[in-house]
Amino acid sequence: MLVGTRVTVRPVAAEDGAAFVVLARQSLRLHRHLIYAPTTATEFGRYLARFDGVAAVGFVVRLNGSGELAGLVNINDITWTPERRGFLGFGGFAATSGHGYVGEAVRLVVRYAFEDLGLDRLEADVQPVNAASRKVVERAGFRLLASPPKAIRIDGEWRDHERWVLTAEDARAAERPQPETTPDR
Repeated sequence: MLVGTRVTVRPVAAEDGAAFVVLARQSLRLHRHLIYAPTTATEFGRYLARFDGVAAVGFVVRLNGSGELAGLVNINDITWTPERRGFLGFGGFAATSGHGYVGEAVRLVVRYAFEDLGLDRLEADVQPVNAASRKVVERAGFRLLASPPKAIRIDGEWRDHERWVLTAEDARAAERPQPETTPDR
């Protein structure tokens, strides 16, 4: 379990299914053409089965205090050799969107990916029109690497994405205290 100031992130489990599916259905307009979130029990079962702890790990985001389900964060397509990397996926639910909960959860999962999993690199694909997701990866320290056209298929259509990257080295450097500077006079 990863505990932040406002959210707790824990591995997704079968017991999350009912609430997850309801919230995903309520969030169809928010997610449309941006991310995939299962909206049936069968889809949730397939979604859950993807997370084997080796090639993929999946998390749910819950609000501290109320325990309300606020979103999801995944690390997919993890490769262990020759480089240790994975692809970050994330999304919020409409009922709690716009409050920065998923952004906080992403930063917790990024730390987990580098410190606990020992990954060297995380990448995130974000559609150029998705300003909220761009803000999440920017605030987490990712930098824009490339913009491959028609990179990911969502809702049966190939869509343009921007590829964002964060290395363990860059993440560690960002966490180090920076020396104080004095203004030039």
